[in-house]
Amino acid sequence: MVLGFFDQFMSPIHLGIPLILIAMIFPWILFPTPSSRWLNNRLITLQGQFFNRFTQQLFLPLNPGSHKWALMFMSLMVFLLSINLLGLLPYTFTPTTQLSLNMGLAVPFWLATVVIGMRNQPTAALGHLLPEGTPIPLIPALITIETVSLFIRPLALGVRLTANLTAGHLLIQLIATAVFVLLPTMPTVALLTATVLFLLTILEVAVAMIQAYVFVLLVSLYLQEN
Repeated sequence: MVLGFFDQFMSPIHLGIPLILIAMIFPWILFPTPSSRWLNNRLITLQGQFFNRFTQQLFLPLNPGSHKWALMFMSLMVFLLSINLLGLLPYTFTPTTQLSLNMGLAVPFWLATVVIGMRNQPTAALGHLLPEGTPIPLIPALITIETVSLFIRPLALGVRLTANLTAGHLLIQLIATAVFVLLPTMPTVALLTATVLFLLTILEVAVAMIQAYVFVLLVSLYLQEN
């Protein structure tokens, strides 16, 4: 049976059980848990320093009222970063290539920021729909445009993450297929293609980390507006 290039993005099912839940839960097993000792090992120390630096960088432009979201944003960042990177390993599955999962993360976070803005400062939240000093004839059009842009934010969050990871994985598979096809006939070209594949894999690792950070950063900016 010949598989298509897009079959790798289908959620795997074994004995009628979707394995996407295992792919989502498994990364949490890989992270070490803090111990009760006075001195932690190097891995836990590096993990703690990463958490501290990321939290400081993320909440630097935010007001103190939003700092209560630190644990939630940190958990989201670690979750996305883990499954994005583990999806680059052979015989693995990347849950974030599924638009349903990304929308399931984007919509609740976006809706929470909107609800908080409507509850804490409804005047300012509604004021974003109409810039100050707008001419009267343009008011209906601007309100419509701003409303559409507000409701399209979760879709943009989910589609951005899905499209970037899917495109990178698909490009890696295409180039890897070209290497195997060219290897028996043109070894030199296959070697050059393998070099491009290695560089692309490094780039995809960077994309996996950047996309996780961008997702959390955009949610934090939506929170800052409210």
